[in-house]
Amino acid sequence: MSTLVFVYGTLKEGFPNFGRNVGRRVGGVVRTRVPYPLYVVQLPGEDRAPWLVDSPGQGHPVLGQLFEVDAADLAAMDRFEEVGLPTGYQRAEVVVEAVDAPHAVLHAQAYLKRPDQCAAAQSMEGPFAEYTLALAVGYRLATT
Repeated sequence: MSTLVFVYGTLKEGFPNFGRNVGRRVGGVVRTRVPYPLYVVQLPGEDRAPWLVDSPGQGHPVLGQLFEVDAADLAAMDRFEEVGLPTGYQRAEVVVEAVDAPHAVLHAQAYLKRPDQCAAAQSMEGPFAEYTLALAVGYRLATT
C-alpha cells in the first residue's frame, strides 16, 4: 500500500535531503488547500531548517511536491523526521491541490511541527509561501 506525502522543504527534488526521499514524484507543483505557517527556524547548535507548523488557517498556502511512498519508505522518512520524539515532527494529513488545477483536491501526509515547539527557536524567519533554494542556504546535508 502506498501513501502520498507532501514535501515542502529539504526533501523536495533539488534540495539538500532529496536523496532520502525515495518516493515516486506525482504531478507538478501542489499547495496546501488552507494556509499554514512555514518558517525557517534555527535552534541553538543546529542548522536553519524549514518547519511547517500545525496551525491551519495561519500563514500562506504552501507550495510543495507530492510523492508516493511505500510503507517501508514511509517508515524511513518517519525516522529521519524523528516522528514520535519530543523535538521531532509529527506526521499528519493535509489537503493539497494542484496549482494548475485548484479543484483537484488530494489528501496527503506531511511533516509538521507543533506550535509549542516554536518556543525553542533561536530565530524564526517567515512565514513563507515556499521554501526556496535561497532559504536553504545554511542547511547542511543530514548525515544520520
